Amino acid sequence: MWSRKRYTFELLQLKIFVHLHILSICGTFMAGVAILARGLGHRVTGQDAGIYPPMSHQLAAAGIPVIEGYAPEHLRPAPDCVIVGNALSRGNRAVEYLLDHRIPFTSGPAWLAENVLRDRWVMAVAGTHGKTTTAALLAFILDTVDPGDNPPLSTKPGFLIGGIPQDFGVSARLGDGPFFVVEADEYDTAFFDKRSKFIHYRPRTLVLNNLEFDHGDIFPDLAAIQTQFHHLVRTIPGNGRILYPERDEALEQVLAMGCWTPVERLGFFSDSHQGIGPSATWQAKQDTTVDDGSAFSVRYQGIEAGLVEWGLIGRHNVENALAAIAAAHHAGVPAASACRALGQFRGVKRRLEQRGRIHDITVYDDFAHHPTAIATTLAGLRARVGRERIIAVLEPRSNTMRLGFHRNALAHALAGADLLWIYRPPNLGWDVDAMVQGFGIDGHLCNSIDAIVTDIAGIARAGDHVLIMSNGGFGGIHERLIAAIKSLKCDSSHLKLHTSKNYSPNAASWSA
Repeated sequence: MWSRKRYTFELLQLKIFVHLHILSICGTFMAGVAILARGLGHRVTGQDAGIYPPMSHQLAAAGIPVIEGYAPEHLRPAPDCVIVGNALSRGNRAVEYLLDHRIPFTSGPAWLAENVLRDRWVMAVAGTHGKTTTAALLAFILDTVDPGDNPPLSTKPGFLIGGIPQDFGVSARLGDGPFFVVEADEYDTAFFDKRSKFIHYRPRTLVLNNLEFDHGDIFPDLAAIQTQFHHLVRTIPGNGRILYPERDEALEQVLAMGCWTPVERLGFFSDSHQGIGPSATWQAKQDTTVDDGSAFSVRYQGIEAGLVEWGLIGRHNVENALAAIAAAHHAGVPAASACRALGQFRGVKRRLEQRGRIHDITVYDDFAHHPTAIATTLAGLRARVGRERIIAVLEPRSNTMRLGFHRNALAHALAGADLLWIYRPPNLGWDVDAMVQGFGIDGHLCNSIDAIVTDIAGIARAGDHVLIMSNGGFGGIHERLIAAIKSLKCDSSHLKLHTSKNYSPNAASWSA
């Protein structure tokens, strides 16, 4: 068996085609790894406990077969190497089988580093929030910058992003140029490697979007996460660049532990230039005539550098864009060119993605699952829709949310909604009933997705905006709700008779 392991390793190093089997293949990161491996010519198969869009569609389009469940018989005959996702731990049947039978295995981040990133200019986007959108923005800028600009970029960047940019249609691409954009997650690598995933990537350009406590299932406190970020900072070369928002105390503390790389700070400025971040290298100012973030100007070292007019909304997306513009500048893209490119950007799936509009009722899908992300998403939508009614639907699905680490922050985070439905799964590790009594908005707890669909279809009226938030598939609720609204036979004037206070037969309710 030792010789087989060595032989497999040599095959991978020589890029000779092999059979790679990926456990937990439908995760946003591992699905991207699968696409890259397929692009290198390898035979790729995989298994996962949950198979749902958009990653399941991406894998199917690439011709990558996916088996539901972790039955070990799918490891016979043995693949050349198994790539193990960090969702799996000891005790999983497939994991135990590959260990017992000494099948060669590695982690997704290690495979990515060895087979894709080794000779690339890696541009990593890390932080608690905004990684996917910022990475997508950066890849889009590098991909679409005007060839007539100075300097021209004649090759396409590679990328691995934890979502699917609408403009690319895939979450990962090898590319044919020097640049590779990677969403750099602080979650652990695998059951056998408890370091953060991003420690494998060795970026030259590093964006640190923000930092606060998350992933309470593996980190005891913020200091533990800061230690991992410090380890990442230690890997950035002296000729690299670190970009981060000033006045982010947690990131300032990380850099105070030691930094050997030039840094550029990101911030906002006001008309009087006395606003947030007056000393930032890069500054953004939102257009005062529209306060939804759809237009803003950019300054570099105090000089006007460009104007962005685009389809995204929210202050958080202005911050994401500023970071992407600054990172692209480090790669040689003029800021003005980057600003123009962003005018064409169409967004990322599951980031305030409009899934349908029926009877003037709009249904959105968003990946938000942390209180800060929930609040900023609601704030961005509110800035766009004004006083129109927002109906929020939340699935507390992430490990941190299930364990109740953020329960005390949820009331404030959800305050931007007019009506609220919270899905109450049977294995939630905290008392959501007690928590919601302190909410200042009308809301409902439901034990079934069918009940949520029935309730919202019954009270929705013309002009409403239904925002569904979950980091999973949420049982296909988006399609089910859209179908239910389509089937309504009543007109909008009839719908207006209903309010949350007189219609919620399927939920335990509370009122403001």
